[in-house]
Amino acid sequence: MKETRKIWMNGKLVDWGDAKVHVLTHAFHYATGVFEGIRFFSTSKGPAVFRLNEHVVRLFDSAKIYMMQMPYTIDEIKSGIMATAVSSQLDEGYIRPLAYYGYGEMGLNPLPNKVSVAIATWPWPSYLGVDAEKRGIKCLVSSWHRIHPTILPPQAKATANYANSALAKVEAIKAGYDEAIMLNLNGMVTEATGENVFRVKDGVVSTPPASTGVLRGITRDTVIRLVADLGLEFRRNDFSREELYSSDEVFLTGTAAGVTAVREVDGRPIGSGSWPITKNIRGMYSDVVHGKNAEYLKWLTPLKTAGREDVTTAS
Repeated sequence: MKETRKIWMNGKLVDWGDAKVHVLTHAFHYATGVFEGIRFFSTSKGPAVFRLNEHVVRLFDSAKIYMMQMPYTIDEIKSGIMATAVSSQLDEGYIRPLAYYGYGEMGLNPLPNKVSVAIATWPWPSYLGVDAEKRGIKCLVSSWHRIHPTILPPQAKATANYANSALAKVEAIKAGYDEAIMLNLNGMVTEATGENVFRVKDGVVSTPPASTGVLRGITRDTVIRLVADLGLEFRRNDFSREELYSSDEVFLTGTAAGVTAVREVDGRPIGSGSWPITKNIRGMYSDVVHGKNAEYLKWLTPLKTAGREDVTTAS
């Protein structure tokens, strides 16, 4: 990880190396945290954060699901995100806001502990590897199933959920694959370890519905809208492991991964390897996030970068 200058912690920007928490922080022991992944991109008018409001609202929704009382307002968190991004002096970067139960009392009940918030940003150009855009990636259908909604709430972007993802990711990497795709307890495709899954068959683009246990990704929502712009038929429907194998195209979407083609699942090549629809969607997505599509400029929040000075928000 390449360090940047500042991290926002509980209302103030501190030096990267000084952003520390106690080893007995509750979230370390019981995964009592919620987070977001956000990106800002270069545009002709300077850096801009993509779909800032949607990400921050989802952060607060995740906190509400976990009965976590956020110590800041939505506007204060937005301000902290912008300040952190500006302080990084990057033209493009990844932003990670995290709300978590801090140091205080130990035990499974987190409520006696104060909720802390941290926001960091760093350059993260190719989450799934430098060759992913050109060559696509290889996926393994994991032996680990996606968490069921009666076990943990998948619509909360909670740190606890990603232990499930980490097990599947490590399994895939150890087996020589780039990424894992998880099934639910009914054997239907849900999502990858940090991305939503799309399938293309006979010109129809589909993705699993939220009822399968997927997180409603913000990049997923973006792509669904772009599919409509392309005039393609779109469906939210269940599909099975073997339907992945017989797809014309498969691609993953996520804030970190963008739009990434899948060239192989469980050793089976996907389609012809040309991915025309995936490439069209990826091109449109790139135009949108870089401010080249006037229809979607509303999704971009420009960074106030004049002077690139440090900004400290009120605690």
